[in-house]
Amino acid sequence: MDFILEKLKQEHIKEVTGILNYYIENTTAAYREEAVSDDFSLRFLEGPDVYCSFVIKNNSNGIIGFCMLEPHSSLSTFSEAAEVMYFIHHKYTGNGAGSLALEIMESEARKRGIRKLLADISTENLTSIDFHVKKGFDEYGRLADIGKKLGRSFGIVYLVKDLS
Repeated sequence: MDFILEKLKQEHIKEVTGILNYYIENTTAAYREEAVSDDFSLRFLEGPDVYCSFVIKNNSNGIIGFCMLEPHSSLSTFSEAAEVMYFIHHKYTGNGAGSLALEIMESEARKRGIRKLLADISTENLTSIDFHVKKGFDEYGRLADIGKKLGRSFGIVYLVKDLS
């Protein structure tokens, strides 16, 4: 399946919010418990807290996901580290959209002099953990049973990819 990435714009926010809210309401992949509004998703537009953000579209121009690259910290000592985040519509996972998003995030990170990409993933999201490991990420830590959502406890896996 072919996908294209386009810079995230205000006109995409409603669809992005819908994708995010699916994961909020049904999984531990998104850590929030309550659905968010479109105003919340406006934070994903490029600015001081987001280096870049994109929507992922399928052949029929429908938005099937979004991704972004964020500073790991506002401290200059961590300027060479950034966090990746993406959510792909649950009907489109495993079809290459995440791989394309990660390629773009890696390219954007290198343009900014970023050497380390970080990801934090729910321990329940085994597919995402496996995906990142296959894409060259190494696990550097876990926090067991740190969260509780949907009536169950879950942990967080921290992963890093060296881009240098």
